Amino acid sequence: MQRLILFGVAGFVAQLVDGAIGMGYGLTSSSMLLAMGITPAVASASIHLAEIATTAASGVSHVKLGNVDRSLVQTLIVPGAVGAFVGACFLSNIPGRLVAPFIAVGLLLLGVYVMAQYLLRPARRAPGSLRVSAWKMAPLAVVAGFFDSVGGGGWGPISTPVLLAHRGSDPRKVVGSVDASEFFVTVAGTLGFVIALGLDDINWQWVGIFAVSGLLAAPLAAWLVRLMPVQLLGVVVGGAIILTNSRTLMMSQSVSSEVATLVYGVLLVGWALALGVAGRRVYRLRRVMLSEAL
Repeated sequence: MQRLILFGVAGFVAQLVDGAIGMGYGLTSSSMLLAMGITPAVASASIHLAEIATTAASGVSHVKLGNVDRSLVQTLIVPGAVGAFVGACFLSNIPGRLVAPFIAVGLLLLGVYVMAQYLLRPARRAPGSLRVSAWKMAPLAVVAGFFDSVGGGGWGPISTPVLLAHRGSDPRKVVGSVDASEFFVTVAGTLGFVIALGLDDINWQWVGIFAVSGLLAAPLAAWLVRLMPVQLLGVVVGGAIILTNSRTLMMSQSVSSEVATLVYGVLLVGWALALGVAGRRVYRLRRVMLSEAL
């Protein structure tokens, strides 16, 4: 029962962050399952099953609030779905114990990437219009979809920062479009897992609790994307992913408890410092905007 409550809280927070910054649900949730010893394929399949409901709710919420660029969504859907299906079939045919440390390393690096993107990039105040060629988007979507299935999350962490790096991008529209297109990517990845794995190893209680908690958070997240400082949320989710997957990696390598405690301490201090820097940047930006308004 305690485990289900923990999953529920984690799913709610993960979807809240994901809906606000366009990434974090799959990475955070799958990281938790991997840390409990669940095989990568089953963990990713479980999260994708739950995400069918949460991504649908998130996408609809973003559409209703005007956070979606329809042409961008249409460009991302097909190549993203293909990449997710191939990634699911690939992961399902690899022994879990063999691939788990590598998946943890990949997720850890994605966590660093997420944190760096939201900690170091310049804040934006006046977005323009985003025009990206479909030929440029197709390879990005294929890669993001593939790693979304292989890592249990990756569609947002790969797609969102790349799109935000384009001149004229509107963070609100990028986040909303990535979240809306994720539904189709999730369905394709789930189909790949069902074909390759079946449903016998899926814990439906876990799927249900992640789905319900995510559904509750999705509408709130779509609303918060207009209000919350995304730099701070990005550092929060990045730090959580780094910490969780560091634990998985150290357990797979049988690291001593003394060394593990030292590593956790260093990571927590670094995370706290990063949050302080992000908070200060948000505060300074708001002061500048207030002074300009006056």
